[in-house]
Amino acid sequence: MSGFGAFVRQARAAGQLVVQPRMGFGSVTPMRQGLLATKTAAATTVGTITVDSYTRVGDLRAARAALRDGTDLNGYPIAVHDAHTTRHMLSGVRDADFPVQVRHGSATPAPIVDALIDAGLDATEGGPVSYCLPYGRVPLADSVANWARACRLLARLHEHGPEPHLETFGGCMLGQLCPPSQLVALSVLEALFFHRHGIRSSSVSYAQQGHAEQDREAVLALRRLCSELLPGDWHVVIYAYMGLYPTTRDGAHELLAQAAELAVRTGSERLIVKTVAESRRIPTIAENVAALEYAAAVARRHHFPRAPATDGDSQTYREARRLVEAVLLGDRDIGQALIRAFARGYLDIPYCVHPDNKGRTRSYLDADGRLGWADIGSLPLHGIAEVRPSRVPTSRDLMDALSRVQRAFDHDRPARAMGPARAIRKGSHG
Repeated sequence: MSGFGAFVRQARAAGQLVVQPRMGFGSVTPMRQGLLATKTAAATTVGTITVDSYTRVGDLRAARAALRDGTDLNGYPIAVHDAHTTRHMLSGVRDADFPVQVRHGSATPAPIVDALIDAGLDATEGGPVSYCLPYGRVPLADSVANWARACRLLARLHEHGPEPHLETFGGCMLGQLCPPSQLVALSVLEALFFHRHGIRSSSVSYAQQGHAEQDREAVLALRRLCSELLPGDWHVVIYAYMGLYPTTRDGAHELLAQAAELAVRTGSERLIVKTVAESRRIPTIAENVAALEYAAAVARRHHFPRAPATDGDSQTYREARRLVEAVLLGDRDIGQALIRAFARGYLDIPYCVHPDNKGRTRSYLDADGRLGWADIGSLPLHGIAEVRPSRVPTSRDLMDALSRVQRAFDHDRPARAMGPARAIRKGSHG
């Protein structure tokens, strides 16, 4: 088997963590330059083509107008650039040693998948839940149908080329305020959805939060559930913290270092990085490369576990397993099972205002930054979850929770991890 998943698996067998940027440019020249810089970075890398916002929501007319008028786009409009243009942009860049993934954020992904296939690509990411509920008002049932079609389009590639690869975004959805058991469950469920629609190579995601040991427990629970339930070839991808990022250079480096450590300690195969510029603006190509090299340097200081890591029957594993089982019992068709689960409140994302989300659950952050349940609504976790009722949070409470990691890493960084991180910075980045 060749392709994106095989490349990541081979890197892991060689003891290397694959690192990847979030990078996308509207025009061809900077997109090619970004990919080339990623390819030649001092790290084991894969490339990223991040799609622009107009294309994500299906407004191709606006994307075409922006290209025509020379307006800056926040990503590459792959469904507007013709296939020949994108193939030319990738010529001499993408190869067996440097696969490229298209990242987007769309609940209507078929035009993007059609375009990436026409351009000779075979890897992307998303999911019927994770690219629907947080980002717009597309009905969940429509997103499920759209993603089923996209999976079938992508799955056809394995008949005459490298094995296509699809990454679930489920473990990142509103990750700053969603207890990890539900993130784990969503990641597993979306990967199962992909497999049921013909995808044989997938990756499951988890977004770093604000408590290192809780994150470790969550990733080990994710790995265990996948080993129990998910057929085919799969790997785990860690996302560096996706909330408000530290504004200081030291704070940003330390948070990224902890993400790299999390990936290695849990045997995860790939890490999506963030840069020191995240709190202020879209990062430059050079800043993305610096983040890739820094994360790789941190990872090299640690060792992957000799045997698959395990967490036993952790709290996160027990909750996630119960959520997955309850959803799968809802219908033999996993897409319909997901729709029914949200209708019944068996899946319910705290603070998500999408019309198909019940909105009856609440979470809280304890003094150490660990996420827990304040109200489980109709989640099937009675007798399992540790619920700590609290008053209804105000907008100030929510902002304080969302900015906790930023404040902690800017002003109160853990002394344990600052030393090695600072040493790497001096040695690698002057």
